[in-house]
Amino acid sequence: MPATEKIMVVASAGGHWVQLMRMRKAWDGLTTVYVTTEPGLLSTVQIMAANEGNPRPKLISVTDANLREKSRLFRQLLEVSFAVLRHRPAVIITTGAAPGYFALRFGKLIGARTIWVDSMANAEELSRSGQEVGKYADLWLTQWEHLAQPDGPHFMGRVL
Repeated sequence: MPATEKIMVVASAGGHWVQLMRMRKAWDGLTTVYVTTEPGLLSTVQIMAANEGNPRPKLISVTDANLREKSRLFRQLLEVSFAVLRHRPAVIITTGAAPGYFALRFGKLIGARTIWVDSMANAEELSRSGQEVGKYADLWLTQWEHLAQPDGPHFMGRVL
């Protein structure tokens, strides 16, 4: 991927975010847009990028929501779709949950390559978001070998 193309990485706060940050070396040196539901996490990204000599990332906070909060979920959908349309990333990587689902779906509409990495916390079954969005992802991964299937998700190792 040319250095001028953007990568967008998206995750809800908590375990999804921690897992995403463990993968950050994969986009080292690239122009990156980070999207999460917890504004406080973004200052940490700024510090890490500076310490690692990476370009200054774009940081976006969106409304935190889940399936029980329909109005907040709709607001999140609008915020994430606006971020994807505004930044037009070449690649979107997400570990979930809802903001990653929306980013991946809107990313596909603009021609972005998309990667869904199902949460490592989902050791017994795939996450609900992963089950719903996997068929739309260009690359759909699980971190548990016994959950891999021929049509996806695929197992390529763990981020521990």
